[in-house]
Amino acid sequence: MHSQSLRRARLRLVAVAAAVLATLAAGLMGAVSAQAAQGCSVDYWVQSQWPGGFTADVTVHNLGDPIDGWDVEWVWPEGQSVTHGWNADFTTTAERVNAKNLSYNRTIATGASVSFGFNGSWAGVNREPFEFRLNGRVCDGTVGEPTTTPTTPPPAGGDSAMEQVAAMQPSWNVGNTLDALGGETAWGNPLITEALLARVKSQGFNSIRLPVTWDEYMGPGPDHTVDPARMERVAQVVDWALEQDLQVLLNVHHDSWMWIDDLPADHDAVLAKFEALWTQIADRFKDYPPELSFESNNEPQFAGTEAAEGDALNEELNLAFHEIVRGSGGNNGDRLLVLPTLHTNGDQARLDALKATIDGLDDPMIAATIHFYGFWPFSVNIAGFTRYNAEVEADLVGTFQRAHDTFVDNGIPVIVGEWAVLNYDHNRPGVHQPGELLKFFEAVTHHARENGLTLSLWDAGQFLNRNTLQWRDQHMYEYFASETRSGTTSFDSVYLPGDGAIAPSSLTLNRNGLQFEGLWHGDEPLAEGADYTVSGDTLTFTAAALTRLAGDRDHGVNAQLEARFSDGVPWRITIITSDTPVLSDATGPTSSFAIPTRFNGDTLATMEARYADGTNAGPATWTPFQEFWSNFRPDYDAGALILTPEFLASVTDGQPVTLTFHFYSGATVSYTITESGGTVTGTA
Repeated sequence: MHSQSLRRARLRLVAVAAAVLATLAAGLMGAVSAQAAQGCSVDYWVQSQWPGGFTADVTVHNLGDPIDGWDVEWVWPEGQSVTHGWNADFTTTAERVNAKNLSYNRTIATGASVSFGFNGSWAGVNREPFEFRLNGRVCDGTVGEPTTTPTTPPPAGGDSAMEQVAAMQPSWNVGNTLDALGGETAWGNPLITEALLARVKSQGFNSIRLPVTWDEYMGPGPDHTVDPARMERVAQVVDWALEQDLQVLLNVHHDSWMWIDDLPADHDAVLAKFEALWTQIADRFKDYPPELSFESNNEPQFAGTEAAEGDALNEELNLAFHEIVRGSGGNNGDRLLVLPTLHTNGDQARLDALKATIDGLDDPMIAATIHFYGFWPFSVNIAGFTRYNAEVEADLVGTFQRAHDTFVDNGIPVIVGEWAVLNYDHNRPGVHQPGELLKFFEAVTHHARENGLTLSLWDAGQFLNRNTLQWRDQHMYEYFASETRSGTTSFDSVYLPGDGAIAPSSLTLNRNGLQFEGLWHGDEPLAEGADYTVSGDTLTFTAAALTRLAGDRDHGVNAQLEARFSDGVPWRITIITSDTPVLSDATGPTSSFAIPTRFNGDTLATMEARYADGTNAGPATWTPFQEFWSNFRPDYDAGALILTPEFLASVTDGQPVTLTFHFYSGATVSYTITESGGTVTGTA
């Protein structure tokens, strides 16, 4: 974005001295009014401007009686508009703009000010507004009775816990940053910036979860003093988020396994440190607005305990956290507090244990939290779970239904404080088939809406690129952002052979309650009948259409189509030409063994490993299908299938292992390896 020279347009409608004289004159005249005296002046700055856009800040100075609830109004002289704002709720009607207070900045004392800002668009001339009005009165520097009835009545009390948690949806985790061990950038993410939080807000998120690990910044007992610089850095990020109208959920994060998990063995010392930490956090943030909430402890776990004992220890920490925060004064008396289940697990026994704790507290401003990364074999791609199938769906539906029935149905809101899939990462491509992953994301957001749960996406940099502030996969983000169901098909790809006649191919429509509206190739609709047919839920591509779309039939992607439905995100269907992959013999060390591979346009789905007697080979002895990436992985650019040292270390020395590689086209290829004395011999 190219910015023109900075232009500062200052709009001071009447000198402050005139306002002071007017106020004195009113007092000398003994004027008495049944209505509050109102008066204001405005500073308006255009901080930066570029072709078609600009950033502006507005500061409103209250010269009259204290205000509880404000509405600032202006008219654009040249048809400009607000595209994104902060510190106010913006609405636009024709050329008129209203900026209304948020819950945390609704009051303006006499002589005090309130500031907000926005990004705007313009064409022609970007003139400043002719006038501003505060609650209907022109901000001309004079003080008097209201010129109109205030447009924003004082709020009638704070939100309930259910309302506040609902307003947090959707939420986004600033993962692997302030929770990283060794410093904020130690795990590969840049420092959190105001620009990052503005971007998150602009993408439709209404809250952030701010994971913070504190242990490295705490002094010795008995005080366990948190480094002031650390506390102030956390406060700075919280401030930035609130300024962007993002709610913030602040927690104690990796401390859970660094020292809190030692509670059974070193009870008094761990509890004292936990209480000291929360005493300091509560005191530092006690005067913050209600848009800041606290989470007791991330994924609580306790070494060497069984489930019931762990539930009891988790309750002890939750109760200590509750008592400390509630007794710390300021706004902490009714701040939203978020309590986790043991391991933030969604099994019924864990939910019941937390429900009993919450019932005993009898506190209306409590929320429960669990985490959800899906059915574990699908989440990491092990045991052959390469598809979003009925078992993966049942795990999702059951978890969210239990959370709803246990908590939401009893007036206790639920935050799914982390959700995604476990092994998805831009640095680990191929673990999940793209379409199957999108089906999972679509279903999670749908069932969360159905059950009244707030979702907080775990993003450690794998979704939003923190350096460019762009989504690594814009199409994937569209599924996160969608507030309705989207249609899909049984698979997102049609595989064609590299030569020979092309036959018709069918997919099953998953309408998800929507109407199927046709297929598009770019901007061109495909012709029903000539290019495809629909019979019930069976979508069939004609041989003629596939032949045309395949073009010269080079290996790999030949065309990408869109299946459009009556709502939601269009579903992508990829036309791919492939032939059976070819593997070659190889010899190499267990530290870096790779199988030379011509993939021929195909994509790896999974690998199974068995000894000659049929027993399972590899670290996961309970299944022949080993875990993608940690045990095996493709390198398409290098033309290789890599077997990891972890996998090879688990193989019995001298015993041949038959590997069967499964590809998404349906092709399978077998390969035999034998490990002996640190050397692997592979035979195609």
